[in-house]
Amino acid sequence: MSLYRDEGVVLRTMRLGEADRIVTLLTRGHGKVRAVAKGVRKTTSKFGGRLEPLSHVALLCWKGRELDIVNQAEVTEAFRTVREDLSRVAKAFTVLEVADQLAQERHPAPRLYEMVLGALRALAADDSAMLVAGFLLKALALEGSAPMVDACASCGAEGDLVAFDLLQGGALCRDCRRGRPVSPAALEMVRRVLGGGLAGVLVEPASAVTEEVAALAGGAMEAHLDRRLRSLHSSPVG
Repeated sequence: MSLYRDEGVVLRTMRLGEADRIVTLLTRGHGKVRAVAKGVRKTTSKFGGRLEPLSHVALLCWKGRELDIVNQAEVTEAFRTVREDLSRVAKAFTVLEVADQLAQERHPAPRLYEMVLGALRALAADDSAMLVAGFLLKALALEGSAPMVDACASCGAEGDLVAFDLLQGGALCRDCRRGRPVSPAALEMVRRVLGGGLAGVLVEPASAVTEEVAALAGGAMEAHLDRRLRSLHSSPVG
């Protein structure tokens, strides 16, 4: 086994035996990593609460065949503000769940890593109504699966877009409409996010429009993953 250093965000943990845990992390240099934290559940553990979901940690690991082994872990950012607020922690766990689904083991994904870290930092600074929707839309764009919102996803017409269908890939005109109705304001907000205006969208107050965009973004990501996001439905994210 070889030794390596990296930094990562803890996505989730799972018990292993009586005292150990398997920790799943999204790392900067190694992509998604699953590693054993030995003795972490003991009260005398040197890791203590360092390897908990949401923690941004600096790591020293042994590389194994299937599971790595955590040798050292130091918390860089604990995101305490997020952990202590139910609304923020619900949003944060949606970000972590999506990252876990998108990332591949041992395949570096530096852009996704930076997006996850950026989302958690933004959430620590402000409980934005558009945090989750913005993250989901940008993640879809990173995957090459951003919804089409500038023209009809079915016929290409650039007139009024009045509906949104996930199977068609985005917004639809009056002639092609199917799926759910969509408002011009919601489409414009999606355009702003995908066009590089996420920072301005994050300061938008909660409204019917932000709720509509959140529903569109959540549905689009679930369609892309072909699975239901548990964290997205466990608590309001708007």
